[in-house]
Amino acid sequence: QVQLVESGGGLVQAGGSLRLSCVVFGRTLSSYAMAWFRQAPGKEREFVAADSWSGSSTYHADSMKGRFTISRDNAKNTGYLQMNSLKPEDTAVYYCAAAQRSFGVPQAESQYIYWGQGTQVTVSS
Repeated sequence: QVQLVESGGGLVQAGGSLRLSCVVFGRTLSSYAMAWFRQAPGKEREFVAADSWSGSSTYHADSMKGRFTISRDNAKNTGYLQMNSLKPEDTAVYYCAAAQRSFGVPQAESQYIYWGQGTQVTVSS
């Protein structure tokens, strides 16, 4: 059984940084493309960033480009989301998700088959 476990969330002031981690258990991370999504209170879950199984291809949502960076270390079975210049509107629960590697760099929720439990990120003004 594949499990994804996120960590690294917390409370940070606007302008600060956080790095989220997502550890994959039960299967090697290189079997999957990975993405980060987020869901703010009262809003739908939205795509943040995704990368290919090797990490060589990435895609970031427009509003996160230049501030957020997705990466991975397949040897550690861990994916990352580096978040810089955080804003109060980045406050949300952040989820990592895994999709079959054949999808490339998928951005649609429906393409992801495994999800973590989420980690809360709160940015104060």
